[in-house]
Amino acid sequence: MNFTQQLINGLVLGHSYALIAIGWTVLLGVARLVNFGHGQMYMLGAFVTWFVMSRFGLPYLVAIPIAMAVGIGVGYLMQRTMLQLTIRQDLVSVMIVTLGFGHVLEGVAALFFGSTGQILDTPLSVRDIYIGDIWITWQDIAIIIVAILFFALLKYVVEKTRVGRLVRMVAEDPKLALLAGIDIRKIYLGVFAFEGAAVAIAAALIAPRTPILTSMGFDQVIITFVVVVLGGIGSITGSYVAGIALGLFAAFFGAYVSAAYSTAAMFVFLIVVLVVRPGGLASRPGAH
Repeated sequence: MNFTQQLINGLVLGHSYALIAIGWTVLLGVARLVNFGHGQMYMLGAFVTWFVMSRFGLPYLVAIPIAMAVGIGVGYLMQRTMLQLTIRQDLVSVMIVTLGFGHVLEGVAALFFGSTGQILDTPLSVRDIYIGDIWITWQDIAIIIVAILFFALLKYVVEKTRVGRLVRMVAEDPKLALLAGIDIRKIYLGVFAFEGAAVAIAAALIAPRTPILTSMGFDQVIITFVVVVLGGIGSITGSYVAGIALGLFAAFFGAYVSAAYSTAAMFVFLIVVLVVRPGGLASRPGAH
């Protein structure tokens, strides 16, 4: 196995993981909630991108904002459905609702798009770059660039802008934020809409690397969960670092050990890291 090739594969995979998880990171950091329909929202974003390009012949750069618009709509609808549960912080009910919502999305996608897997070819995914024995596509490069820019922009917005300050106030204490005159309903709706947009962007960029299936949502939820917990709940920097670390681990483990056990190995990796850093990769060693 070519070490450099696996390193590149790991970096691409890692930035893919980070992109998929970014919406969940913000959702957990602000609303202190999880969305178990996240994977199905990813699946929907991938199918919408494919459908717009294959059925209507629209360019890739037009399909991406359409997928984002659908993602925003789904996120907004989901949060509107359970707004009172969110405000009351009824975590169990929210988990059940989002899980059910995810299954509904999967069923609707199967009816609308069919159960057959689809391949999404883009102008970037069909263009390869060879440097000696090293191979990468322009799609892979786009994933890395967009992930870096997305995380940098999000970190700036959260830490340096008024919107970011309001979001952090709601994350710190929703009741106190409400007393301070902040419309926490709008914040929650905005965060869910952002999650929908973010996961749609991730799907549109990453889907060309793998077949698109209506059943792919569960795998994305597992990856997202591991990345978010590994990076530290709500930590933007931590999620980025965790995504890269997990991608490198998965690439080298799959190449030198066995790809069949990659998922199990990810959880072992997660446990080992949490033993050393209980707060995730963004925390100090041994910090609780």
